[in-house]
Amino acid sequence: MAFFSSKVPAEYKLNERLDKYMASLPNGMNRSKLKSGVSEILVNGKKAKLSQKVKALDQIDIQWEDNIPDDITPENIPLDIVFENENVTVVNKAQGMVTHPACGNWEGTLVNALLYHWGRESIAQIKEGDDAEVLKARRPGIVHRLDKDTSGLIITAKNRDSEEWLSSQFKDRFVQKEYILITAGVPKERKGDIRTNIIRDPKNRHRFKAVTDTNEGKFARTIYHVIASYGHYSLIRVRIKTGRTHQIRVHMKYLGCPILGDVIYGHEDKVFPKATLMLHSFCMKIRLPGEKSYSTFKTKTPDRFIETEKKLKKLFPKKV
Repeated sequence: MAFFSSKVPAEYKLNERLDKYMASLPNGMNRSKLKSGVSEILVNGKKAKLSQKVKALDQIDIQWEDNIPDDITPENIPLDIVFENENVTVVNKAQGMVTHPACGNWEGTLVNALLYHWGRESIAQIKEGDDAEVLKARRPGIVHRLDKDTSGLIITAKNRDSEEWLSSQFKDRFVQKEYILITAGVPKERKGDIRTNIIRDPKNRHRFKAVTDTNEGKFARTIYHVIASYGHYSLIRVRIKTGRTHQIRVHMKYLGCPILGDVIYGHEDKVFPKATLMLHSFCMKIRLPGEKSYSTFKTKTPDRFIETEKKLKKLFPKKV
């Protein structure tokens, strides 16, 4: 993974797009390389697009990958299929699996596994052209995503009409998604409705943070209910009303109760030093393409949750 960091000179007087400005620098990148290999662009600590205009003293940080494969190839990776018909495939995604190919993760993704499962051929990577088309070609059938270390339900589209249908369901917020999680902390209230904006953390570009009383960022809403508490830990059920990046993780951090095993928003735990992210999407309610009524999909509780709760019950009295 490569990084580029530069500050626009104070004497800069033009009003150019970021990609054009970068191409003009002696050590910059041409526009083709930016479009195909870039994984993140930040201007003054905030996520930006190649079309954004730059001005004097702007701080530009770009992360990209040079070795981009020519094709997205099918891979024979076992999948836990919860439901499937001619239009969709609902998968219980394993923890550790990336949803779609991107910089640093060109193989072993859910998309690679689905291409094999669907009997599809390799898909050529688009390395030039419109930004949206480049990204769309890397994630066929993907209409929403889960973080790499979040396990659970994800619905995928097997054809273009289904992809458009499902995308509209998510865009219009007609989909109900519920999660279970274990936190290193106990919320002050047993249940709550968290409403904040979420912005990129200016101190760490790999994190986000919840903010209030500002128009910055994007609105995010999370409804939670504490199922049980064990000492300093809580088993919580969550329903999200929006789908922002790291939303649940950020909101739990906002409550002062980071998710157990969260290496980005939490900390190493003395009781569970080897814990992985304790976040699982266990229930989804959605209208399938062409259906008038809603379908509900659920998964079993993951083994890592069962084992962690067993240990908690031995160490601490349960509080309901």
